[in-house]
Amino acid sequence: MRMSVGILSAIHGPADVHALDAAELPALCGEIRTTLVRYGHVHGGHIGSNLGMVEATVALHRVFDSPRDRIVFDVSHQSYVHKMLTGRADAYLDPAHHDSVTGFTNPAESAHDQFVLGHTGTSISLACGLAKSRDLTGGMDGGSGIRNVIAVIGDGSLSSAIAFEGLNNAAEQGGNLIIIVNDNEMSIAEDHGGMYGTLTRLRATGGKGGPNLFMAFGLDYRYVEAGNDVFALIEAFEQVKDTDHPVVVHIHTRKGLGLPPAKESAEARDSGIPMEGDAAVAAEDSMVFEGRHEANHWQDPDSTTGRPLGARKHYGSMAMAALEPRFATEPGLVVISPATPGSNGITRAFRERAGRHYVDTGIAEEHAVAFASGIARAGGRPVLATSATFFQRTFDQLQQELSLNGTPVTLLDFGGGLSGADNTHSGVFDIAMFGNIPGLTCLAPTSGRAFLDMLAWSTSQSNTSPVVIRVPGDTILNRERSGDLPGDAQDVTDMGSADDTCSNACSEKTTADGTATCPWSRYRTIRRGTTVAVLALGNTLPLGWRVVEALASDVRHPLDATLIDPQQFSTLDAATLTELTGCHRIIVTLEDGQLEGGWGDKVTAFYANAGLRDMRVLNFGAAKEFTDRVPLDALNERYGMTVGNITARIRSESRG
Repeated sequence: MRMSVGILSAIHGPADVHALDAAELPALCGEIRTTLVRYGHVHGGHIGSNLGMVEATVALHRVFDSPRDRIVFDVSHQSYVHKMLTGRADAYLDPAHHDSVTGFTNPAESAHDQFVLGHTGTSISLACGLAKSRDLTGGMDGGSGIRNVIAVIGDGSLSSAIAFEGLNNAAEQGGNLIIIVNDNEMSIAEDHGGMYGTLTRLRATGGKGGPNLFMAFGLDYRYVEAGNDVFALIEAFEQVKDTDHPVVVHIHTRKGLGLPPAKESAEARDSGIPMEGDAAVAAEDSMVFEGRHEANHWQDPDSTTGRPLGARKHYGSMAMAALEPRFATEPGLVVISPATPGSNGITRAFRERAGRHYVDTGIAEEHAVAFASGIARAGGRPVLATSATFFQRTFDQLQQELSLNGTPVTLLDFGGGLSGADNTHSGVFDIAMFGNIPGLTCLAPTSGRAFLDMLAWSTSQSNTSPVVIRVPGDTILNRERSGDLPGDAQDVTDMGSADDTCSNACSEKTTADGTATCPWSRYRTIRRGTTVAVLALGNTLPLGWRVVEALASDVRHPLDATLIDPQQFSTLDAATLTELTGCHRIIVTLEDGQLEGGWGDKVTAFYANAGLRDMRVLNFGAAKEFTDRVPLDALNERYGMTVGNITARIRSESRG
């Protein structure tokens, strides 16, 4: 049912904001705030940051003239109000239209959105580019079509290295550029970094204290203490409108303003990932449900919350509970999170208990990887946990600081694989990225037990090189909870070596020169068969098991297929792949990642390069494309990742 809100429902664009009587602006802000809270209860999202930006966004659209004046919202977490004021209010007022807009800015939705943005720290750099192009093509009063350029960035995003690079460039470039720093004293969790003491002093002195971070860059600076006073903000923005030089307007806002005080816990103000329904309750209710930790025993908190954890929090909490007892005797064991800890099961209670063994670097993923490599070089065993989509930002550090130097850092890769996420937060590219970095061991556990065994090995003194562990997803967790995940110890045999499985031991093999090799370098055969071998990597193992069962259950043409759990995607198990040629004609690879450049491609190339032309390899995985909020079931259908399609292709090949 559509919510009827008087002023907001009549706003169809910035011109309507300009036309309002000034006395109506506070009421408009109130209606927007009410709408945000109701929207959050139903739909979820990054509500806390938007609640703090209501007055600032109304003031921006009151003073400036979008899209001639270009507004760039960093990471998009503060753009919901902007969307309401630029013709998309119905998406927030009417539940039937809640999914008609993304949670992020997107030029395909509106000319008022400049970029598709979902990763943090980039708005200043992007704004510098817009301003540079304007100044090269006619300037503000010429034919560029662009007047004021405004970058909106939160204080938490300032911890990102690219934000500093943008500030540095802005000062050198000169010309009209307005940088709005929304200081709500919070990132997704707490702010971390030395600069935040500077911001604290600026707030305490009304912007007059020193040192002033922004003026040190050579930027003009204004401070607005009343960041939730629409009239104070209008006055401040009018003062900097049409400026001929870069200026920072530092506004002090209250994150989550408008929610009941009892719900304003620091952790709950914003999650690092979009949420659904009541699990969000505006983002302030996006509680990180805390697992109980009793006598060093991790316990899934389903029984205490009534809600099962998703895979990333479930397995993340397991990992932290396994590491915590070791802190007392292993001083170099450190957990690192570049912000977003709660999303990955790194609870506030754990962080407090871990003390110096936990480091939040802020939103600085590149620094986090290099920092971890430094710890490892000095003899420590760091564990760096973040999302697959955020690891993309660290590619150079993964290659140079980590793999080239061979430092024993453990990376916990959360959220990898196919999902219905928006196009800025897809984890589908991680196998192709990690799997093509030399010297990086890439593990893909298919159970909680395997995950913990791999973590124990990678953080032990036995391991001497970098390791990424692809944290199991919901397909694995759901099968574990149902109790029918294939591959328990009593079911497993290995074609190569029976003691290579993580369930039997974590003891590594040694090469001729005495160096250790990964215990999971050999593939694990779960079910032996003939003719067809299904190699199901990581999260696709449950799908592979269903395919094998379906082939065997066909009463007319049963096929007794082999099922293999590869366990890793950094190398190919040539021995197992070669042995399969003895009694198999069809090899099927399954991966919930991009096919092109992925793992299955390498299996195909292995057989082709070996001259085994009689072996037919069928690869199943994702196309090389961006997808935006496509339901997971629809993606699986699109990519043929269904039991029906896979078995049909196998049968077609077997008859050929």
